Formats: sequence, C-alpha cells, structure tokens
Amino acid sequence: MNYQRQRQPGCGGCLLIALLIVFISGGAPSLINFLGTLLYTGIAGIILLVAIFWGFSYWMQKKVATYEQSQSESRNRFVWLLVHVLMHTAKIDGRITKDEIQTIHRFFQYNLHYNQTQMLWVKEIIKEATSSSPSLDSLLEEFKSTFAYEPRLILLELVFQILYTKKDVPEDELQIARRIAAYLAISAYDQRTIEARFKYGRQYTTAPGRDTVDRHYATLGLNKGASMEEIKKAYRKLSMKYHPDKVRHLGEEFQKIAEEKMKEINGAYEYFKKK
Repeated sequence: MNYQRQRQPGCGGCLLIALLIVFISGGAPSLINFLGTLLYTGIAGIILLVAIFWGFSYWMQKKVATYEQSQSESRNRFVWLLVHVLMHTAKIDGRITKDEIQTIHRFFQYNLHYNQTQMLWVKEIIKEATSSSPSLDSLLEEFKSTFAYEPRLILLELVFQILYTKKDVPEDELQIARRIAAYLAISAYDQRTIEARFKYGRQYTTAPGRDTVDRHYATLGLNKGASMEEIKKAYRKLSMKYHPDKVRHLGEEFQKIAEEKMKEINGAYEYFKKK
C-alpha cells in the first residue's frame, strides 16, 4: 500500500469539535444557544453580503442611467444600433464567442476611449443584443431612415474596423459588411474606399518599408495611376463627407473618428501634391 498524507480536517471537522466542547462544558441548553448564535450571525452575514451587492449594483446602474440621460437621444440610439449591428456581424457563424465579445469590448475601450461608466453601458447593450436582438435588416432600415449619409459612413467604418481586428477576415463576414453598405445606400465608391483603406492599412503595418502609394490611392478611393485632377476631385468629395462637424451630434468619440479619417485623407493628398 502506498503511503498517503492525511488530509487536514476541513471546516466541518472544526465545527463538530466546537459543538462537542460546548455540549460537554454546558450541556444541551448551551449547545442550543450556540447553534442559535451561529444561525443568527450566519443569516445576518448573508443579508449583509446581499445588501452590499445590491447596493453596489444599484449604484452602478444609477451611474449608467445618469450618464445615458446626459447624452443626446441621437447619440444613444447611434451607439445602440452600432452595438446591435456589430453583434450581428459577430454571430454570422451562428454563435458568439468570448473572443468576439472581447473584441467589441476592446474596440470601445481602446479605439473609442470609453471610461468605466461608458463600458458598463456598452456591456448592458451587448447583453441585451446577445439575448434577443432585432433582425439585421430592421436595424439597418432604422439606421438608414434615422441618420444622414455621414453617420452611415461612420457605421461602415466601424464595422470594417471590427472585422480587421482579426488576423484572417473570413470572406462571409466581408460579404456581410458589403451587404450592410448596400443596405445603407453607401455608394460603391465609398464602400471600396473604406474596405481598401483597412486592407492596405494592414499590409502597410505588417510590411514596414512597403511603398505607400497603394495605401494613399486606397484612402482616396482611386486606382493606381489616377491623374492629379482625379486626386483633387476625390479629396474634395471625401473632405465634405468626413468633416467632423457633420457627426458632432453623435458624440466626441465619433467626431474623433471623423478627424482621424480627415488626417488620413489630408495625408494622402499632401503625399501626391509633393510627389
């Protein structure tokens, strides 16, 4: 027989020993009083823990509700629709993995710089979208009828940005993103521009020293070899579409996305001007 260490007695053994000591020293009445005290303190402890948990949950919900009420209705609806559309994109294969949820969390936390209260708000929307969500078509129809062209461009930008956080973007997910673009009446030119920007942007970051011409053409939605007149025309069109003032009502974070897009557009235009 192999030697085995004896396991230390658990809490049950300690409690049994304590009960025996109380019974021997004070008899049955002392034992009953002791059990009553244990029961009372145990219930009181449970009630206290429940109260603390409920109080903390109530405080956090109050913070989220106060934050949501402080924002404009259009901005709240924009984020709500955005999260639901992203969740539909995530569950193309019929299920939503923890990695996909974490990708959406990271997107709001690091790309949009959401604080703790804003993240709690987003997580509540994600929870709602996970349990039950309107169809993708109905979400897109509301988005199209509620928001102008520029916010729709921002939505498509964010959909492609989420997709390209993956190492290998499945073709079926890209097809869904293109379908979203078509449903939102995004022009083929703008859809190609947005998709190409993320595609070439990844190639540029993963291959340092690569010629940046393709990336700049893609930013302006042009084919390689476009004339300077075509470049100027594309620059003017994109500058009007992505002007930050056009999405000011959606909140500071989405205005910054437009600003970043404008920086890329300006950078591409300056590149061709110097060249």
